[in-house]
Amino acid sequence: MSDRKPLMPKATAVWLVENTSLSFDQIAELCGLHNLEVKGIADGDVAQGIKGQDPISSGQLTREEIARAESNANHRLRLAEPKYEMPAVKTKKGPRYTPVSRRHDRPNAVLWLLRNHPELKDSQIMRLVGTTKPTIAAIRERTHWNSASLQPQDPVTLGLCSQIDLDAEVKKSSKRVPAGTVAPAMAEPDRAGTLLPTSQTIPGLGDQPGIDDFPAPAEDDRATNSQEDARVFAKLKELTRPSEEVDDEADKD
Repeated sequence: MSDRKPLMPKATAVWLVENTSLSFDQIAELCGLHNLEVKGIADGDVAQGIKGQDPISSGQLTREEIARAESNANHRLRLAEPKYEMPAVKTKKGPRYTPVSRRHDRPNAVLWLLRNHPELKDSQIMRLVGTTKPTIAAIRERTHWNSASLQPQDPVTLGLCSQIDLDAEVKKSSKRVPAGTVAPAMAEPDRAGTLLPTSQTIPGLGDQPGIDDFPAPAEDDRATNSQEDARVFAKLKELTRPSEEVDDEADKD
């Protein structure tokens, strides 16, 4: 099968979905899309507002080739041979262009990638989402200006990249990371520490002695206290004896 793809893959897929009975796999393989993307086009969730491009009028497909593929689900579509051979133009790869209407979703997509695929490099995230390295670092370290309102969202669902590109980058990262190692995750927010003691929070309280500041009484001191208590009780008994004798004599009289 030829590696050539239609000039406008999604527009061609839209036209084939609307005007033929080809399977999703046949259209996905011809246009270089994921079969879930083709299914999304059929459901109206993907490629909304894209006008279908007729590959027959542009000379990319023939009616006979489409009819052959419709009658046989295992047949793979082949593009017609071009009449003119265009030279390949080398372009420098850079960050993916993101439409203006989708740029506010890029931080959410970056947060989703950092949480679900921490093995991805910053350069890979930049290619997938079309963001910048400082933005990725700010979201990872939770210093982004809108960090409190960010919600992780799948970049494929947001339309920022295709499932094929995401799977390719994840597969490339899995080959690079050795087995058994854990990729660095996002920085956790600083957690609050324990409460300070009252001696540090209340002014002047730290100068007062606490319970722990007094030494525990020794065994000899405890014995001395017991003897002192016994002498005090004996003295009280001696003081109460005269009054008791006077009362006894009064009763006898």
